[in-house]
Amino acid sequence: MSRKPLIVRTVPALRRAVDQLRARKASVALVPTMGALHDGHVSLVRLANRRATKVIVSIFVNPAQFAPTEDFGSYPRTWQADLAKLSAEKVDLIWYPAVKVMYPDGFATRVAPEGQATVGLEDRFRPHFFGGVATVVCKLFTQVRPDLAIFGEKDFQQLRVVTRMAGDLDLGVKVIGSKTVRERDGLAMSSRNVYLSPEERRAAPELYRAMKQSAARLKAGEDFASATAGGAEMIAAAGFALDYFEIRHADTLAPVTSASDGPLRILVAARLGTTRLIDNIAV
Repeated sequence: MSRKPLIVRTVPALRRAVDQLRARKASVALVPTMGALHDGHVSLVRLANRRATKVIVSIFVNPAQFAPTEDFGSYPRTWQADLAKLSAEKVDLIWYPAVKVMYPDGFATRVAPEGQATVGLEDRFRPHFFGGVATVVCKLFTQVRPDLAIFGEKDFQQLRVVTRMAGDLDLGVKVIGSKTVRERDGLAMSSRNVYLSPEERRAAPELYRAMKQSAARLKAGEDFASATAGGAEMIAAAGFALDYFEIRHADTLAPVTSASDGPLRILVAARLGTTRLIDNIAV
């Protein structure tokens, strides 16, 4: 039978529980999530279990990273299924705060990231997003005080922003990226995939195929402009409304013009019906 994790919902209880977990100099890994857990999240937890003695998973749907027009109210919330998954993975503690715990009355301090948060990718279409992410992740890091934190590479710009913030603010947390987990047809696993209709779900893997084809063109020596245009055309032909399809420096996320500019990453965001999907691959 799976061991049920300890569930805590207040900061004082969290601090006491973390102190107990750290007995005998145990190392602690944090996996921040918004719940609606899938196999991609499970892969993060498994990596955390390999890298640390104790594992804490946070589940918090963060209102600060949703614009008024976005899906905060309808975002999938699957607490019982999440608890079953985390119990099966032998997670030690679930940090499950209410909104009032994270943002009590009078809350007035926010983190305003720059650098990789202002390179014209997600920030161009969701200008509110990284401020909300950085603020809540900074709070999670100071609440849990983990030795390391695991984030998925699917949200690649977010991974870069959080890594920079942890270093810049001397938070004492090593941020580790974990490879994107995909469905058999290549679609990156995401909690928002449940929004896709059957027809949209059949078209959705075209995002991944377009990136793969563009990466192959670049490796074959094709110029950046035509490789990018070819990927964008594939995505549009599949019925997506494209936000961006770009090749960037994998570390800084700065624009690049040739393969000699450094390690490269293809990043894409597009809407299929009412669902916005993001993805990326290394070149």
